[in-house]
Amino acid sequence: MDFITVLDFTGVLVFAISGIRLAAKKKFDLFGAAVIGFATALGGGTLRDVLLDIHPIFWMRDLRYIYLILLAVPLTFIFRQYLVKFKTPFFLYDTIGLALYTMIGLQKALAAGYGPTVAIMMGMITAVAGGVTRDVLLNEVPLIFRKEIYATACLAGASLYFLLEHYNVPQVWSISITTIVIITIRLLSIKYKLGLPVIKVID
Repeated sequence: MDFITVLDFTGVLVFAISGIRLAAKKKFDLFGAAVIGFATALGGGTLRDVLLDIHPIFWMRDLRYIYLILLAVPLTFIFRQYLVKFKTPFFLYDTIGLALYTMIGLQKALAAGYGPTVAIMMGMITAVAGGVTRDVLLNEVPLIFRKEIYATACLAGASLYFLLEHYNVPQVWSISITTIVIITIRLLSIKYKLGLPVIKVID
């Protein structure tokens, strides 16, 4: 198993637990929690593969993704009293996962033969669509529609990747720099309460 795969699986497990712990706070049953975990962890990649016309969908080819979701359900319910309190670690994992999933989606689009514009969009979709689905199912306003910077960090980082590629920066450095930039933008936006302007309707 290579390093990227390990990161991918780790991200899936963490995202699944983050979704399930929110479902637990809303008192979902085990099946409902599993659905929320699946949507959070695999929703973005599923939508990406559908849009790129990649079949079968990635988790249908590799059932280890499903097993990770099934593992996350009992783990979350057994340790739910502790996990609910761990807001900062999960925020950091979510931020790192956001960056990694952006790069995974971007690379998958490039491998499928698409250009930079589509690759940037697929990177963002891979990173945020699962969270959007989770929030809708939990009857919450999706995070990307709120003021704080979330999807914008993905778009900025993915765009930077192609700028670095244009100047022939080695791919390993392009990916590393882009990942760090996405994480930094997200952390700074939270620390300093940065966000995009809110559209206000004038009566």
